[in-house]
Amino acid sequence: MCLIAFAWQVAERPLLLLGNRDEFHPRPTRAAAFWSEEGHPDLLAGKDLEAGGTWLGVTRGGRFAALTNIRSPQVRSKPLSRGKLVQDYLAGHMSPEAYMGTLTAELDQYAGFNLLAGDLQQLWFLNSDERQPRPLAPGVYGLSNASLNSPWPKLQALCAGLEQHLDADSEALLALLKDSHEYPDEQLPDSGVSLEWERRLSATFILGADYGTRACSLLRIEADGGITFIEQGFGPHGKELGESGWRF
Repeated sequence: MCLIAFAWQVAERPLLLLGNRDEFHPRPTRAAAFWSEEGHPDLLAGKDLEAGGTWLGVTRGGRFAALTNIRSPQVRSKPLSRGKLVQDYLAGHMSPEAYMGTLTAELDQYAGFNLLAGDLQQLWFLNSDERQPRPLAPGVYGLSNASLNSPWPKLQALCAGLEQHLDADSEALLALLKDSHEYPDEQLPDSGVSLEWERRLSATFILGADYGTRACSLLRIEADGGITFIEQGFGPHGKELGESGWRF
């Protein structure tokens, strides 16, 4: 994913998460579904059909994970796919703390990433550049392509919107992810890409023929363990490809 805002242990709810996946449109992808064919029938996630991993997922037991890339255009490709990090946690049985601890020795095998791994009791965060996993206290947080709560305009706007809509219905929450306006140049971060790309990437919902927002997702976990997962798919220029939703 490229943009996530989430409320952890807020308003008597373990998790409320909103996220956009931005990607090149030709990259083959399977929409969110249970991974029965892969031998993980309790794992619900989309799938990157090029590298095999995923960017956001949840299990029937309440394990969840999400990933954003760190934008570092000069970094060469690394041997392992970052999507494997989410997949391995969701398919396994280790606690979030224990799983994060296993990653510190192999960080150099991955390009830069931010990883969230949690369950109903705890949520851990790891930025591969900072190299130190840490638990998150209750609160509202945001992740894009830098680190936790980086002051990027679209991230701050999404977090503020989430805080104001904690009790809103799913339609209103997902609408927060559809803002396609680009921010003024003086507000843009310097993330190593051209100014043209900084402008494009500054939008919450990115429109384009070649690259753009391909999925808007909502994940809600209630205090009783009930889970809602909704994914809306999009094609070039924001063409709507349909919505899928699960409650269990």
